[in-house]
Parts: sequence; structure tokens; C-alpha cells
Amino acid sequence: MSTGNEIERSDPDPRDVQIFSALLTPHRSLNRTGFLAVMLFLSVVSFVTGLAFLMMGAWPVFGFFGLDVLVIWWAFKANFRAARASEEILVTPSELRVRRVSHRGQVSEWTFNPLWVRLDQEVDEEYGIEHLYLISRSRRLRIAGFLGPEEKASFYKALVGALNAARRGPTYNPVT
Repeated sequence: MSTGNEIERSDPDPRDVQIFSALLTPHRSLNRTGFLAVMLFLSVVSFVTGLAFLMMGAWPVFGFFGLDVLVIWWAFKANFRAARASEEILVTPSELRVRRVSHRGQVSEWTFNPLWVRLDQEVDEEYGIEHLYLISRSRRLRIAGFLGPEEKASFYKALVGALNAARRGPTYNPVT
């Protein structure tokens, strides 16, 4: 008996199945609590040191210690703002999509055919992988700039595997 509220189930299009998905963000080792602790420590040290200079009669130095704390606070805030940037890389059998969001929120997107794209790398013998590039026709796009050399090597292997899987095409599994 049909009630009219049933949802018709359809199999997903095999071209839309995600083979690989990565969201890359800049690494920041200092969280909000750590930031507050560092700023509290710097403020106390600057205030106490500034008071010592104030008591010796060097009152302008007191203001410079406050200015130092303000400049450090501004530098941390700029660093945290830059951490809002991200890069998303998605591979399906029909496309490779790169979506980059700047720290200001500006979005840029590139779409490639995974059959025609290749991965290139610049390697320094001492440092390791410095840069990764997606190359397709006349376009060359630098990716994974947030990652360190070891992370880039691991990411490179995973992305090469995903591109190879995309080139093989979708597989049909009759048992689901």
C-alpha cells in the first residue's frame, strides 16, 4: 500500500562519487587559551618592568613597554586572521576541483579533468618537496602550500592514487 510519502531511492551517479577529498588549512600551534596566556604573561612582565623604569624617573619607557604589548597583540591577531584561509581538493571520476578560500573570504575555484591532469613537484635535496603543482594543458596551479615537506610527500602519494583511481573510472558493484 502506497501512502504517497515514500521517497524514491535512486543509486548515486558513479561520476559524482568522491574518490578523494582533502581540506587543507594553515597549521597554528597556539590556540586561544595559549594566546591569552602569552598575552597575560607579556602584559605582566611589561607592566612590572615599566613600573621599575617609572620609579627610576624614566617615565617614557613605561609607554614603550605598553606599545610593545600592543604590537605583539596585533601581530598575533594578524596571524590568526591568516589562519582562516583554506584549500579544498576533491577528486571524482569526472573532475578534480580545487577550491581556495583566502583569509579575507575570497573564493577561487578551478576544475580539471582528472584524465588530463598531472601532478608535478619541486624538490630540494635537503628540504624535501617545496611545491606541488597541478598541470593541465597550459594551466599550472600550485597546491598544498600550507603543508610541510613530509606532509606534501604524503599528500602527493594520496593524490596520485586518487587520480589513478579516477582514470580507471567508476566501478560497478551489483551487491550493495
